[in-house]
Amino acid sequence: MLASNNPGKLRELRSLLMPHGFAVVAQGDLGVTEVEEPHPTFLENALTKARHAATVSGCAALADDSGLCVDALGGAPGVHSARYAGLPRSDERNNQKLVQELAGVATRTAHYYCVLVLLRHPEDPEPLIAEGRWYGELVPMPRGSNGFGYDPYFFVREFGVTAAELQSDQKNQVSHRAQALQHLLALMQAGQ
Repeated sequence: MLASNNPGKLRELRSLLMPHGFAVVAQGDLGVTEVEEPHPTFLENALTKARHAATVSGCAALADDSGLCVDALGGAPGVHSARYAGLPRSDERNNQKLVQELAGVATRTAHYYCVLVLLRHPEDPEPLIAEGRWYGELVPMPRGSNGFGYDPYFFVREFGVTAAELQSDQKNQVSHRAQALQHLLALMQAGQ
């Protein structure tokens, strides 16, 4: 079970895990509600989400906490990426706020960060933890219609396009989430 109802994360993780024989179910499909994410780190929030989902459902739970970290903004929006412009959550308003915050800023380097936490059962004392980082820079105008979140503004130099201009299969090979998942799968295969 994915400890999230985010359709973008669900879509990406389903496509990444399906080839490995895993079916991914959103927590909402099992009656699990979202939990608060009050912590200042991605790891603490992911662990909280996984523990809540596993405890309520009795199932194994995979939690993803991820976001965009902008160097010129001291790492913001960071753990607040999904709610950067407040509630209700809105990719459009978050992107507008980001563009405003970066107005006149010359250095636009940033990275996406993802941490995955897998609890094999509710009392798992050794959760599997994997992380990934995807480096890029922010462009002032959106480009592309694929992806979600900040993808239209996240320029990936190695491809010469934004994350939203990449095809899903390309993104799923190089993104922060793909990197974290490959690390997690390696841990699982090693019998961790």
